[in-house]
Amino acid sequence: MLYLDLVHNEHGYGWNCKFPYKSEWLRIIGVILFLSNIVLFLNNCIFISIKFKIRPGSFTASFTSPSESLFIPASVVSLGTILINMCQYGIPYSGPWFQTVMQVCFWAYVSLSVIASSGIYLIIWSTQSFPIHMMTPIWIFPAYPLLLVAPFAANLIAALPDAAAATRINSIAIAFGAVCLQGTGFLVSLMIYSAFIYRLMTQKLPRETTRPGMFVSVGPSGFTVAGLVLLGNTGISKISPNEHFGNENAEFILRLVSLLVGIWLWGLCLWFFLASVGAHWQIIKPDDNHQIHFDMTWFSFVFPNTALVTATFTVANSLDSRALRIFGTVLAVLLVMMWIYVFGMMIRALALRRILWPEQVDGAERIRRRWARQIEEAKKQHSGVSR
Repeated sequence: MLYLDLVHNEHGYGWNCKFPYKSEWLRIIGVILFLSNIVLFLNNCIFISIKFKIRPGSFTASFTSPSESLFIPASVVSLGTILINMCQYGIPYSGPWFQTVMQVCFWAYVSLSVIASSGIYLIIWSTQSFPIHMMTPIWIFPAYPLLLVAPFAANLIAALPDAAAATRINSIAIAFGAVCLQGTGFLVSLMIYSAFIYRLMTQKLPRETTRPGMFVSVGPSGFTVAGLVLLGNTGISKISPNEHFGNENAEFILRLVSLLVGIWLWGLCLWFFLASVGAHWQIIKPDDNHQIHFDMTWFSFVFPNTALVTATFTVANSLDSRALRIFGTVLAVLLVMMWIYVFGMMIRALALRRILWPEQVDGAERIRRRWARQIEEAKKQHSGVSR
């Protein structure tokens, strides 16, 4: 299977999607993109460290900044995607020593994700105030590190060669720990969902520059589907190949339960995706009243939607559905095109000095306000001529 991982680590937005087709050239492309992902991650670590060095106090200030604190867990999310790829591309081509390494990495990531998620939320609740009319699904983002725990565990166990290897790294503890933390991350996200729905009902859609963040709501249910269903399909037989919890029918029951829960949450994932796409119709169609310029939030068009693609393929494989595989492949191709487009627009914005430039932290918002002032001045001039 091909697993691609394209990550832009500025906000931790990237994507990891699975194509249900086997080919050597696809595997080579996946390895190249995996290595590119590591290079991007290291580059961002170096450059942001340089920023903290030349601007004393910026490191601690980022934890209390409304525009930065929500994205701090993005570094953990980026690390999680790298570790998942290490399982996919490393375990099948190495020995038991690497399996042990990934076992240690899993529990290290679990600890880091819990600290990052709960820590950032506690800091935000203690130092900041976010009005409900400014609410976007970005508020969910600190919970995202927890949402990669089950996919990490599922890919780790699925990559193991046999049940003996699974027993050696204590995969039962890995699987149940992953289910626990995945549920925690999803339920935290679900509670924040309610605030988002309330905000939409009382304040309408977010402004154009922050509206791409609506796609973040796709991720929690999508990653939960991908993790739980993959654990049920490929992990259970390796965790306990003979009898499960003293019952020979437990494997079938666990697979069935994981599939039913997965289909249920996959519907929720698809619903949020369609709602987010519909919210951008005002921007896509020609309309002078609604415009959008590039902003780093555009990477929300990519990373959260990989959860939908991965969840679709996971459910399709579990049901052996050719129609769902085709649907997932179409979504994956469109996602590749979207990533290329967004990445190109980012390079263009850099060249035009609209982002990452002194006093241009939110270049799109600056352009939107200037554009609104120009429209207002034009209307005043037109009304004066008419008189």
